[in-house]
Amino acid sequence: MKFNSSLALATLALATAASAQVKWDLPTAYPPSNFHTENLAKFAGEVDQATGGKLKITVHSNASLFKAPEIKRAVQGGQAQMGEILLVNFQNEWQVFGVDGIPFLADSYDAAWKLYQAQKPVLSKKLAEQGIVLLYTVPWPPQGIFINKPIASAADLKGVKWRAYSPATARIAELVGAQPVTVQQAELSQAMATGVVESYMSSGSTGYDTKTYEYIKNFYDTQAWLPKNAVLVNKKAFDALDKPSQDAVLKAGADAEKRGWEVSKAKTQEYLDLLKKNGMAIHVPSAQLKADMKKVGDTMIKEWSEKAGADGQAVLDAYRKM
Repeated sequence: MKFNSSLALATLALATAASAQVKWDLPTAYPPSNFHTENLAKFAGEVDQATGGKLKITVHSNASLFKAPEIKRAVQGGQAQMGEILLVNFQNEWQVFGVDGIPFLADSYDAAWKLYQAQKPVLSKKLAEQGIVLLYTVPWPPQGIFINKPIASAADLKGVKWRAYSPATARIAELVGAQPVTVQQAELSQAMATGVVESYMSSGSTGYDTKTYEYIKNFYDTQAWLPKNAVLVNKKAFDALDKPSQDAVLKAGADAEKRGWEVSKAKTQEYLDLLKKNGMAIHVPSAQLKADMKKVGDTMIKEWSEKAGADGQAVLDAYRKM
């Protein structure tokens, strides 16, 4: 049998190309239509293009690969090379993860950006100790109260079944006398449909994605805080890339952060308009409700500072100097 050297070389070239290609998984808890997920998809496309197809990142949306609370550990342990998490979900692990979930500490995009700059050095350092690279963050639109009845003050929240998705949202429930029920976003529609949840605090984005307007008819635009999603990379996986691929990931990450903050800001009103269009009443909170919620925020800032220690104080000091 005659040896075909051309065929052998072509097969070898294909095998080399296949082995040179690196494949990464990027789990997220949010649906494909969510602006965070769309931003991740664009990021993955930019990395693919910049590396000439050498690094392929697959975005797994809607908690299909790992549930929201499992994603950070998956990245840390190398089960996923990347992942997107909601930082406030991990406050019990380390208080600084939850600084952007404290009501009324930073209640605008400018304030949220300043808080991020104050938080970033200690955040990056902590994640690095865990074998994780902080690639970028994007905030959710400002948080308000979704509820199935009109409210004029915090007293009206007493006894209400309240969705908690983080330590901070559970604490708000305790402070206003509501009943906290832990429900992640992927299960929220079902929880509302079955009456497990009657109220929750989140953004217009979450309200629209989960079709909250089908179950709950009131949104109080308290603009209480702007929690951030963080996109994380396993450090070993990052270090294993060649320098051009590393640069491509960092550049696409920086671009995704800039784009994500701009999109979040632009979508704030758009989501409220969509909720209204689908039958939800958008309310400006009464002076009493605002005062009550501000009081809740003051209590939580004090509690958080006591638990957060030197790292937390450094973040607050840096933020207040900006």
